[in-house]
Amino acid sequence: MTLIQLKNLSVKIGQKQVLRNIDLDIPEGSVTAIVGPSGSGKTTLLRTLNLLQVPSEGTIEVDGVLATANHISKDTTRKIRDKSTMVFQQFNLFKNLTALGNVMSPLIYNKIAKFDEAEKIAQQTLANLGLEQIADQYPVTLSGGQQQRVSIARALVSKPKVVLFDEPTSALDPELVASVLNTIATLALQNITMVIVTHEIEFARQIANQAIFVEDGAIVAQGDAKTLLSAEGDGRVSAFVNSLDNRAHIEAFQ
Repeated sequence: MTLIQLKNLSVKIGQKQVLRNIDLDIPEGSVTAIVGPSGSGKTTLLRTLNLLQVPSEGTIEVDGVLATANHISKDTTRKIRDKSTMVFQQFNLFKNLTALGNVMSPLIYNKIAKFDEAEKIAQQTLANLGLEQIADQYPVTLSGGQQQRVSIARALVSKPKVVLFDEPTSALDPELVASVLNTIATLALQNITMVIVTHEIEFARQIANQAIFVEDGAIVAQGDAKTLLSAEGDGRVSAFVNSLDNRAHIEAFQ
């Protein structure tokens, strides 16, 4: 079943054409990796899925909610954002709240659950990610990897249809990257629909069902992740893959 569908999607910011003629289907329960050189439009594409960036042309459909460029109401925006959530490069945790308080916050703010129920749901979400031991700690006391994993827990707590990751390890020291990648890989094994912008090519090869290669604002290649992201061959994607040196160790897939 197709969960997200983009048709003829284009984004123009000022005089710059950032995305053009994007057609993409994302099946429910799949992992889609978005790769490509810096400045190619990857993050803009991801943000458009959540309507943090409004398209100039085309349509976005998320779990039956259709948004058409130039005719996107506040109600449509709210409905799409209810179905999707983003994990950003920066952790964006509330400094005055504990890890538990941060994870509870979407449930309270969006009136999904009252305090006691929200606390129980948040505690279970942290436990599912192996973070129960830091529930009472504040962000300043946590490592970058722990903070990003808390932000992932916060994204998951309201059970969205799709989780969008924007280079979730780019702000981390190298020794902290593996813990975050393993957390995401565990989610992939649970058939949680995810779209991930990443430069961690080996990671994408291991967990993604499909990959798309974006360059100059367009999808220039897409297909099975293991095949498309192969370092073998003479094509543009292989040349890009060979330019990167990362071989993430993903314990969940060992």
